[in-house]
Amino acid sequence: MKVLHVLDHSVPVMSGYSTRSRNIVGFQRELGLRPVVVTSPKHPAPGPAREERDGITYYRTSRHRVAEAGGAGPGTSGYASSLMLMGRFASRIAEVARNEGATILHAHSPVLNGLPALWVGRRLGLPVVYEARAFWEDAAVDHGTTREGSLRYRLTRALETFIFRRADRVVVIAEAMRREIIRRGVDPRRISVVGNGVDVDRFRPVPRNEPLAARLGINGDLVFGFIGSFYHYEGLQFLVDTLPRLRDHVRGARLLLVGSGEETPALRVATAASGGAIVLPGQVPHEEIGDYYSLIDVFVCPRKRMRLTELVTPLKPLEAMAMAKPVLASDVGGLSELIQHGSTGMLFRAGDTESLVEQAAHLGSSRELRASLGQAARAHVERERSWPRVVSRYLEIYGSERR
Repeated sequence: MKVLHVLDHSVPVMSGYSTRSRNIVGFQRELGLRPVVVTSPKHPAPGPAREERDGITYYRTSRHRVAEAGGAGPGTSGYASSLMLMGRFASRIAEVARNEGATILHAHSPVLNGLPALWVGRRLGLPVVYEARAFWEDAAVDHGTTREGSLRYRLTRALETFIFRRADRVVVIAEAMRREIIRRGVDPRRISVVGNGVDVDRFRPVPRNEPLAARLGINGDLVFGFIGSFYHYEGLQFLVDTLPRLRDHVRGARLLLVGSGEETPALRVATAASGGAIVLPGQVPHEEIGDYYSLIDVFVCPRKRMRLTELVTPLKPLEAMAMAKPVLASDVGGLSELIQHGSTGMLFRAGDTESLVEQAAHLGSSRELRASLGQAARAHVERERSWPRVVSRYLEIYGSERR
């Protein structure tokens, strides 16, 4: 079966979106499927129109004469450019589908991918699977590019609901997203949950990288850490603001924040004023991520409580769990779906300083507790969240469309 994956962007661009995509197509290939990728005109990395990466063929769509259409969906001022983008992308999807002999179209959010794939699928008589990684109107609210209930918000939501109702199958990454889509009138029998996973062979417990610890100046310190994109909804400013209270209970505790994003300027200011308590190395090469995980004693996910975080599950906690790191996370829906409090990690009340400090101090005071939670977390992801196990769910989803 040849599956054409329709993506916003992909490797070599690194993001949670491209990481999930790379693992899906890679492990589908191992399962005997024949995945092919086409990326939208918004893919930001220059390169050839067709290239091979890790045995997968990637087709790119020209950006020529296509204006930027915004990150979370069409807005009123960008509506014409959005239509141009989708028209160009639809032509490219159809071209690749014919040339490759695709038997199924698997479009991944946002709507700027889903609508062109739906058009092409109907024209060529191909089944369409639409996969929602997030509700992009809610992400736009956090990014400050729209507000909840605005015209742009309602339009993006309406267009995605249109796709949910007309795609042959719908895939989401969390149970909470599935419940939300059912409330929009979509038949539950057409919705499948294929959660985030982790490569348990790549992410596995490793010894602490002492040379890196020495270079960063954190030898001998208890390290609370975060690795990922610095979006507002991640709650990193809240974590930074809580650090002085935490250090009152965990003497010498340090905070290691690895990554970059919209919160970077504020975090740099906090780092400069922290007297060395915060270490901010910036974005690091993907192949070095494991070295930075090795320095973290407790991985912290302090996500804010909002629609986006209640519905969507992140990738990074699973990587930390695979490396046998105890995870301390806020109790928003997207995290409590991944972590069982007291068994595979610890949860605190989102936005509650006292709750965060209490749980962090509890973890900080017991090496044995950290080790047992980390080992249980590793066992859990090996059993339930390895990419081969997660990706195997697509076999049933695709098979049902061929019967």
